[in-house]
Amino acid sequence: MRPLLVLLPLSLVLAACGGSSSTSPGGPVQQTIQISEKEYSLNPGTVTVSKTGAYKFRVTNNGTIAHALEINGNGLEEKTGDIRPGATATLRVTLAKDGSYELYCPIDGHRAQGMRSTVTVGTGSGGTTTNEGGTTTSGGYGY
Repeated sequence: MRPLLVLLPLSLVLAACGGSSSTSPGGPVQQTIQISEKEYSLNPGTVTVSKTGAYKFRVTNNGTIAHALEINGNGLEEKTGDIRPGATATLRVTLAKDGSYELYCPIDGHRAQGMRSTVTVGTGSGGTTTNEGGTTTSGGYGY
């Protein structure tokens, strides 16, 4: 009878450790989108994804001062903490509705100085991004 009592707590611990971040709320991540921040721009300038779902924004601060990243629109408002120069952060969000979302740096008026971008969901494009130079890239990776 003792071996059963030892195995029962162990099986409960193992069951509690199950799960995967790829199936956390919002479902599996559709795409990871690379964002570069610097004084005072976001690159790419526009992001388009074809369908709603979970997305990761991997943001790199290529500037010389602290930045952050916030997404807002269609009932969604999520942001990173401060990102120091040279550091990266990942913001995982669920874009639950078709339409436009604003992506920007919420620190000290950076948004008004040009650190903003638009995310559009539901155009059927298959995923495109436009960088600062106006080049458009199609595909599933957003960079």
